[in-house]
Amino acid sequence: MTTATLHAATLRQFSRKKRTTLAVPLVILAYLTYIFVSFDVAGLSERINIDNARTLISDSYSYKTHVAQDNRTGTVAISIEGERKGQYPDGTGPDWVRLGDATMVDLGGGHLITLGPQVSYDIPGYGLVTARPDGTGVNAVFPEGALPEFINASKNRVMIATDAGRFTITRARAEVFKYSYGWELFFFTLDSPYYGMGPIELLGHAFTGEAAAIVQDFWTNKMWRHGDVFWALFETLLMAFLGTFGAAIVALPLAFLAARNFTPLGIFRFAARRMFDFLRGVDGLIWTIVLSRAFGPGPLTGALAILLTDTGTFGKMFSEALENVDDKQIEGITSTGAKPMQRYRFGVFPQVMPVLLSQVLYYLESNTRSATIIGAITGGGIGLLLTQAIATQKDWEEVTYYIVLIILLVMAMDTLSGWLRRKLITGDEGGH
Repeated sequence: MTTATLHAATLRQFSRKKRTTLAVPLVILAYLTYIFVSFDVAGLSERINIDNARTLISDSYSYKTHVAQDNRTGTVAISIEGERKGQYPDGTGPDWVRLGDATMVDLGGGHLITLGPQVSYDIPGYGLVTARPDGTGVNAVFPEGALPEFINASKNRVMIATDAGRFTITRARAEVFKYSYGWELFFFTLDSPYYGMGPIELLGHAFTGEAAAIVQDFWTNKMWRHGDVFWALFETLLMAFLGTFGAAIVALPLAFLAARNFTPLGIFRFAARRMFDFLRGVDGLIWTIVLSRAFGPGPLTGALAILLTDTGTFGKMFSEALENVDDKQIEGITSTGAKPMQRYRFGVFPQVMPVLLSQVLYYLESNTRSATIIGAITGGGIGLLLTQAIATQKDWEEVTYYIVLIILLVMAMDTLSGWLRRKLITGDEGGH
């Protein structure tokens, strides 16, 4: 090949690479442009509701106290989050509510609400809003001038939302909502003798023989249902454990059928590999829906869905690990007169076991997260409680509680699987 020919070939090659280098970014840019237009990214700003987002975030670390008056009977009920199981006993309430013939609600900062036959809200910087609800309507009277943005009024309904709280008046009901920081009633409900006690006082009761009663009141908390929540966490972990290790047990013998060096007949290898493709080709959520129709809801259905999906995944990984074993070690074991099972036990498994254990433990950690979503579909585990709390759109602090527990569970499984990998594979308990 002459120098001129070589030079021309080199120029053509550089030209081709240059075109490729320019074409790839252009294709990616065209694809991103299509996504931008197709998904209407430009209109996203118009669909975002900042107020809803702010309310959602604030609900995650606060709670509402409801002070509600039945306008027909005049009775007043005070409860946390408006729930009967969080209701104050008759004649009692928080210190910012003064019960009497006319109930006074002090929201702080000069915001004062009076409940009675005539209800009123004295709003600092605006004035006094009064209403006398009856069968004809709310009959509200406002200070002169246009209504401010924080007041939404009609004939049968008035809603006032200020930084201090929210006040709603209808013909049948007048209700005050006051937000406070924290997760109220998290430890004990209002009917518990330990409600309102500090840590030192609780320790004093515990050391005088009431430890079991304290734990029982916490565990059976009707508002936060700690006992049900931790049982749901156990169900989620059980789904992940049964599904992952069940899949490993099923996939290991089938992997020998798919390994070229252990199954000479191609038809068996083909059948085993296509079965693995089918099992892992169907997503775990699809298996969950199918199995829930066949076996009904429950944690076992979720475990079976994980088992089917991971059997296909493990089968592929295990068969590839078996195909990469060192034949010399097997031949050495065979030369000692070992039987077939002994050759597998001492010649094959020591080589593949670290890879197998590492993958199984990793998938156990991953399936702990997946079991949350699967549980939401099959009706089991913490996923069910999470979707129920989200569906109510009321107690987002409970949603936060469940999410925190899920994160802690995943972190615990990550730590446990890492320790097991060091212990079983490298024999190092300290991680050094």
